[in-house]
Amino acid sequence: MVERRSEKRRFLLYYTRVFDTHSHVQVGNLVDISSLGAMLITPSPIPIEVDFNLKLELSEEVADKPFMEIPAQSLWCHADLDPNLYNSGFKFLDVSPENAAIIRQIVNRYGFRDN
Repeated sequence: MVERRSEKRRFLLYYTRVFDTHSHVQVGNLVDISSLGAMLITPSPIPIEVDFNLKLELSEEVADKPFMEIPAQSLWCHADLDPNLYNSGFKFLDVSPENAAIIRQIVNRYGFRDN
């Protein structure tokens, strides 16, 4: 598969929970992130080309608020090495300056290698 990302995503040491703001259901856990998008580990397949409003749980080390909301679209989904999980890729649709700063903090604090 040809790499189409213009910015490297960073794997994270800390897998934060991610929710759908409309259903309030946990979508999965954040595995890697960049200012353009993210990959989640999910318990079930995510439909492709669907818009979500994601709500990322934040630690006190990266923000002074408990959550960050960000609109995103699902781009791909495939089975993980663990047969009970899936990897799901999302692109962010609108990143506010505040959310961009939080993403930088997440990468600086919890990023450990490029994806």
